[in-house]
Amino acid sequence: MSLVCLFAAGGSGERLGASGPKAFVVLAGRPMLDWSLDVLREVCDRVVVAVPAGCEEGADRVAGGPSRSSSVRNALAAAPEATVAVVHDAARPLLDAALARKCITSLEGFDGAIAAARVTDTVKEASPDGSVVRSLDRESLWAVQTPQVFRADVLRQTLSADEEILAGATDDASLVERAGGAVRVVEAPASNMKVTTQLDLRIAEAILTERC
Repeated sequence: MSLVCLFAAGGSGERLGASGPKAFVVLAGRPMLDWSLDVLREVCDRVVVAVPAGCEEGADRVAGGPSRSSSVRNALAAAPEATVAVVHDAARPLLDAALARKCITSLEGFDGAIAAARVTDTVKEASPDGSVVRSLDRESLWAVQTPQVFRADVLRQTLSADEEILAGATDDASLVERAGGAVRVVEAPASNMKVTTQLDLRIAEAILTERC
């Protein structure tokens, strides 16, 4: 088995208010991407990083595409030896090795195994004008995260879709599901947060400072 991480580091950082790519924003003294890269290099046989065009210099870096999923596709194309693909976002720097390994071992019997958190808030579906349509049963709802682990052959086939389909996908598991693949959720710890805003950045910095 060849376990390859496809590391998505192409985010613009616009919502974070960063002047450059989010993955390279300094977090607790290091570029944000370095925190989870350390973990994934421990867990995987190889890590291929998809970065914004112009940032490809360095080993195992490839240029990202026009969408997140096309960036993952470019990274996977650079790893033809992969039999298992571990997709992770640079924006989740608090990843721990236990979660990554749990997702990998949970792949058995499925096409994908994805980190997710149980939804604890009440969730309502609303119309465009704000009128509530219905309340959803939160007991069956999960907020999807990364890492997302897939059989590499399934992911390759899924990512061969045209760019319009890839651009509309918010995660890779939804593409696998659309193609008929079987995906399971793996409960993630509360610390596996996504850094999107300045508040998120401060929270992540506090956690990493405490860890160190």
